[in-house]
Parts: sequence; structure tokens; C-alpha cells
Amino acid sequence: MRLLMMQNGVWPEWPPRIVKAYYVIGLLFGLYYILDESAVISWIWNLAILGIFYIIYRIEDFQRLRSLMYAFLPLMVLEVLQEATHLGTWKWLNTLEGYLENAQGFAIIWLIAMFIIISRQNKALRKVEMQQKVEEKLKEIAVSQKAELEVLVAQRTAEITKQKEELQKTVEELRATQAQLIQSEKMASLGELTAGIAHEIQNPLNFVNNFSEVNAELLEELEHEIDKGNLEEIRAIARDIKGNETKINHHGKRADAIVKGMLQHSRTGSGSKELTDVNDLADEYLRLAYHGLRAKDKSFNATMKTDFDTSFGLLNVVPQDLGRVILNLITNAFYAVSEKKKLQPQGYEPIVSVSTKKIKNRVEIRVADNGMGIPQKVMDKIFQPFFTTKPTGEGTGLGLSMSYDIITKGHGGELLVKTREGEFAEFIIKLPV
Repeated sequence: MRLLMMQNGVWPEWPPRIVKAYYVIGLLFGLYYILDESAVISWIWNLAILGIFYIIYRIEDFQRLRSLMYAFLPLMVLEVLQEATHLGTWKWLNTLEGYLENAQGFAIIWLIAMFIIISRQNKALRKVEMQQKVEEKLKEIAVSQKAELEVLVAQRTAEITKQKEELQKTVEELRATQAQLIQSEKMASLGELTAGIAHEIQNPLNFVNNFSEVNAELLEELEHEIDKGNLEEIRAIARDIKGNETKINHHGKRADAIVKGMLQHSRTGSGSKELTDVNDLADEYLRLAYHGLRAKDKSFNATMKTDFDTSFGLLNVVPQDLGRVILNLITNAFYAVSEKKKLQPQGYEPIVSVSTKKIKNRVEIRVADNGMGIPQKVMDKIFQPFFTTKPTGEGTGLGLSMSYDIITKGHGGELLVKTREGEFAEFIIKLPV
């Protein structure tokens, strides 16, 4: 026999035979009172009730009714015993019936009390069952959502992995482009140096050529004096030749130093640190930058001022990188004063100054000019890559950005700027000693 539980979980759905028995019991109950409590009907009624108790006891789906059955059982037993007293006429049966009637009162009280207790228990049980159903439903929802989330996470992970690969590829391309741009900036600044280098290298080469010609003439004179046997004159000519050779060697080394500096400036790598005379480095690039600008504009003239502190000696720096920074700052300074000179041709004297000074445990290198200054609205952008205030085609926007990285990251220093628009600009390099 299959019993179906109702949706609220309280009462089972009864099979047809039990439903018919229910109606029969109701009919017997009515006949019991209509026929003036007939003994036969009473016994049939009592047996029907006991049959119901048996069904409740045997069928598992009626488990909740068992507590109520146990509460009603004492009253039912007393009812059967009371009916049994009517089977005889003995006096003691009448006495027993009196006791049974009293006991029925207590059984009714017991039934009411148990009914209240069972009702409360059933109410609490229904509440627990409803809570369990809610929890089960929530678990089902959680499991379903977990499965959906796992699918979404897998999809998102695949998307992120793909994006990561694309970003890595983009980063590699950007690094390659950055390396090309940095090299382009180096070659651009090298181009600005070319004219200055040509001018600077021409001087020592002229000295070398001139003293070589003089020595050639002296050697001819020496041969004549040897033929004459004039020892005093021979010694004097030999001393002159020796002095000229010393000068040739000096100017040859000077030309060699200029060429080496040019090669260092054009190198791709940053090189390694070495003890360097920063004063000589700054003075060298000041003159190279000036002559480079003069080669482009013969009419340009500017006053160059230097103030070098010789107390700190040599610094451990990467000379080609630091030289590139100094050259960039000096070139910008000359550009600023030349542009201001074009706007104010009368009464304006362009001045570019380079100075060094040791302050506590740092050395400051200052490059200043009395040009147009830097507008305050762009002060926050001047060290950003590709930002430039120069017209299109005259600047890459990488000079100050590279300089900032070289000083801060490569040397652990600082690169600062002071300016007043229309009056001056001063860049300050601070290097640890």
C-alpha cells in the first residue's frame, strides 16, 4: 500500500479502504447515540477504534499519530472495561464501574494534557522540518550556483590567460619599440654633438699638423747642422723637436679623448660605473653643445659661465650616461636662450651657466639659463616620456625622461627643476658621494 505525504508534511493521504472505514466508524458513532448507546453498537465502535489504533501502529506514515493514540489509549481501555461491567449482574461489577467512571475523568485530563503537548511538539517538528527543507533548498541552490560559478571561473580564467598572453606580447613589442626610441634619442643627441665635436677635434688636429710641419723643417735643418758638425745648434734643434713632439702627443691625446667620448655617447648599453672627474665632464659637454649650436646658427652667441667645486674629487658614475644627461640639459638651455634671443634681439644677453658643489654627502650639478623658463601648467609633465615643448620635428620628448631615469634609477640621485616663466630655468642633479 502506497501512502503519499501531503505537501506540508503533516497528514498522509489515506487509501480508499481506510477512507471507507472512516465513514463506517462515523456511522457507528452516530448509531451508538441514536440507538441509546446500544451494547452491540458500542462493542463494534470500540473494536473499530482498536482497529484504527492497530492501523496507526503498523503503518509507518501514521507515525505522528502514534503519540496521540497512546494518549487516547487509557480512555479507550477504560471504556472497554466499563462496557465489560455491563455483561454481569454482580455487585462488585457495579462498584468497579464507579471506579472506572472516576478513572475516565483522569484519563480525559490526561488526554487533554497530552493533546496540548503533542500539538506543541508537532508544531515544533513542523517548524524544524520547514527549516530543514529551506536548508536543503538553499544547499541545492548553493550547489547549482557553485557549478555555475565554476563554469564562469573557468571561462574567465581562459579569458584572463588569453589577455595575459596578449599583454605579454604587447609588452615585448613596447620594450622593443622603447629600445629603438631610446637609441634614436641617443643618435639624435649624437647628431647635435657632431658639429661641436668637429670644431673641438679640429683644434688639436691643427696643432698636430702644424707641429708636424715644423718638426719636418727642423729635421732638415738638423741634417745640415750635422753635416757642418755644429753640435750646439744640433742640440738646440733636437730640444725644439722634442718639445714639439710633446705638444703633438698632448693634442693627439686630446683628439683621441673627444673621439672616445663620442663613441661612449653612442653606445647602446648603459655601461658600468667608474671614477670620473665630473667637472671635466661638464666642461667638455658645455663647449661641445655650444659649438654644435654655433655650427647650426653662426649668428648665435652666448655667455658661458662655470663654477666648479674641486673639493669632492672623483665620483663613481657611469660617465657616458651622466654625460648624456648633462649634454641634454645644456643643449636645452642653449635652445631656450636662442629662442628668447629671437624674440628679444635687442638688450638681451644669453647666459648659460654650469656649476658643481658638494653639500654634505651629495654633489649638486646645476645647469641654468636665463631663457624663457618653463610654464607652470606643464611642470608636472616635463619628465614624462614623449612630452616636449619644442615644435614638431625639433624634439623627441625622450631627453628629460631618459635623464630622469638615468639619475634616479641608474645613480640613486635626484633631478629637480626651478623655473620662473619668461625669466629662467635651472635643473639640479643631486648625486650621492
